Amino acid sequence: MAHRIQPLFDANPSAGTGDLGDLPEWDLSDLYTAEDAPELLRDLDWLESACASFAEDYEGKLADLDADGMLECTLRNERIDMVAGRIMSFAGLRYYQNTMEAERAKFMSDLQDRLTRYTTPLVFFTLELNRLPDDHLDALFAENSDLARYKPVFDRIRAMKPYQLSDEMEKFLHDMGVVGDAWERLFDETIAGLKFDVDGEEKGIEETLNLLSEQDRSKREAGARALGETFTKNVKTFARVHNTQAKEKEVMDRWRGMPTPQTGRHLANHVEPEVVEALRNAVVDAYPRLSHRYYKLKAKWLGLETMEVWDRNAPLPMETERKIAWPEAEKIVMDAYGDFDPRMAELAEPFFSKGWIDAGVKQGKAPGAFAHPTVTDVHPYVLLNYLGKPRDVMTLAHELGHGVHQRLAAGQGEMLSSTPLTLAETASVFGEMLTFQKMLAGAKDDNERKVMLAGKVEDMINTVVRQIAFYDFECKLHEARRGGELTPDDINALWMSVQAESLGPVFDYMPGYETFWAYIPHFVHTPFYVYAYAFGDGLVNALYAAYQEQPEGFQDKYFDMLKAGGSKHHKELLAPFGLDASDPKFWDKGLSMIEGFIDQLEAME
Repeated sequence: MAHRIQPLFDANPSAGTGDLGDLPEWDLSDLYTAEDAPELLRDLDWLESACASFAEDYEGKLADLDADGMLECTLRNERIDMVAGRIMSFAGLRYYQNTMEAERAKFMSDLQDRLTRYTTPLVFFTLELNRLPDDHLDALFAENSDLARYKPVFDRIRAMKPYQLSDEMEKFLHDMGVVGDAWERLFDETIAGLKFDVDGEEKGIEETLNLLSEQDRSKREAGARALGETFTKNVKTFARVHNTQAKEKEVMDRWRGMPTPQTGRHLANHVEPEVVEALRNAVVDAYPRLSHRYYKLKAKWLGLETMEVWDRNAPLPMETERKIAWPEAEKIVMDAYGDFDPRMAELAEPFFSKGWIDAGVKQGKAPGAFAHPTVTDVHPYVLLNYLGKPRDVMTLAHELGHGVHQRLAAGQGEMLSSTPLTLAETASVFGEMLTFQKMLAGAKDDNERKVMLAGKVEDMINTVVRQIAFYDFECKLHEARRGGELTPDDINALWMSVQAESLGPVFDYMPGYETFWAYIPHFVHTPFYVYAYAFGDGLVNALYAAYQEQPEGFQDKYFDMLKAGGSKHHKELLAPFGLDASDPKFWDKGLSMIEGFIDQLEAME
């Protein structure tokens, strides 16, 4: 398979600058010491010959393998996966540190091309595997328990069986993958290179987005207008990227016979369409009880009849502008993790001490935040754009949650460690909740408590309501693209159709806001990714409620769930907690926690 770096971008990252202490940078030498390191050249040579010999030894012969032979074949495939993953992790992480440096972009692109070429002969593996009868595979699993451990991997591969094309077509599509990657890179480089004129001062995207959470309303407005102006100027490029990506997906889906544009994502997430539909409907039904109600309350606090888009993430009037230096942020998160379970703090500690976090805002650096697991015999890396706001502390807690989860799941090995996106947000959102509860318990007075509760509600609305609105936008976009090319105005109209519904009647929308779809990376990198955030938040809210109701023994069950990685279905993972995501009432349980926080805020009026 072609190895793409697919970092887990955070749903609501924030940004800014200031004297924040000594911000850590990545030390990528645990992957490779340099782009011309002898170990990297050695691994590339090994990979080329390993792929060729794998194809030579197994192509056309999978059906004849006994259980021991199938295990050896699987282990060799896993080893290839690991070496390829290490190479692309190194190239990708270097690139994300500075997407504007041509050498880094070329290095990543060249390696991507080489790996695609090397791994094309392996395409037969999944195709032949899917031609094996179920009872044949079941007999092999029954014969060898080490092989049976990989059954969840085979199940996920075989879920694609109905949508498989001919061997020749699959090889062709595999080779063409690098073309789609080029459009993603065009998007990344365009975003990173944008300049925004804010009152005569030129800023990058992170600093400009950061203005939307300034206390001073005129600064927020200046930031929002600068964003709208620059996005509008560049909207043709973004519309071209979206049209091309959506068309490519439509062609692929049509050839494969996928019933909907979302089918591929649901299969990859190992989640049933009806479970996602139940989540989506529960959230949309709750818009009036969540976002509409909260933003009406916020307008009152801000002394406004109607709010503009630049007021959505505004601090409350009683909020003091406090910069949290890096050492204090580290202490807050580590204490919260340690209070829950010392093992969790132990797993998080090396991120701070060993160069596993790149925290500062730098020219050309990828915006936002993510955790990238790299490969199971190294460790994850976390990217932040840390600016010292309380939100940034939450983002740190979130990404460290991913990191801890990825470290625990690594024990499953390369093929079983990877968690579907729906469950990948579990530890990150749980880490945020622990940190929030820790900070809330330390609030000095009602004012501070109110500010913190409001901040948490806003984050939850951003993670649940906003992401489901994003999902609806994507569903509409891909559906509309099937009818032909979409103009920028067409895409703008689809975007606005979900905004008013999700945010509520208290909002007005400035000219230019209709283009704000342009900068969301998920739409380009991972179509329909966004519902995973809402899934993760709802799941964690239900989990946290279970923790509050029955704290005894919860930690061990929680660690077992994270250690499982991708080796179990969500039904199996949640059963020990008495939870079931396929029950529509499950989502109401999660949403009721957000409602409870809004109730508390209303009671403080």
